[in-house]
Amino acid sequence: MTQVREVMTSAPVVVGTLTGVNEAAQRMRDEDIGALLVVEGSTLRGLVTDRDLVVRVLAEGLEPGRTTVSEVCSPELVTVAPGDDAGRAVQLMREHTLRRLPVMESGEAVGVVSLGDLAMELDPESALSEISAAEATV
Repeated sequence: MTQVREVMTSAPVVVGTLTGVNEAAQRMRDEDIGALLVVEGSTLRGLVTDRDLVVRVLAEGLEPGRTTVSEVCSPELVTVAPGDDAGRAVQLMREHTLRRLPVMESGEAVGVVSLGDLAMELDPESALSEISAAEATV
């Protein structure tokens, strides 16, 4: 039985609640990732994705230079623990229509597990697994 800790990305990239969306977008580009955890001190306050930046900032006509991640992140988070079964993560993603879950341990974010991470582990022959394993060509 595969545990979340075996498939998650450790040491998640975090930004503070007052981080501008411009900086968040640059961090995503530089780290080659699609989501950042939003924290206030050591408390997880949300998750902001590349899609959030497009749909909640650009499509709404907000000024990226004047908008913070706390204004556009998803604050209602569904999380898993490192010791949870990977199947539980899949179930939560399906139930809540999510692509990423923060991994929490003792009240602290210790990782992120994505749909791609799970596909590569649980169904390595799938198209999603192959896409997730491919090198980025940006």
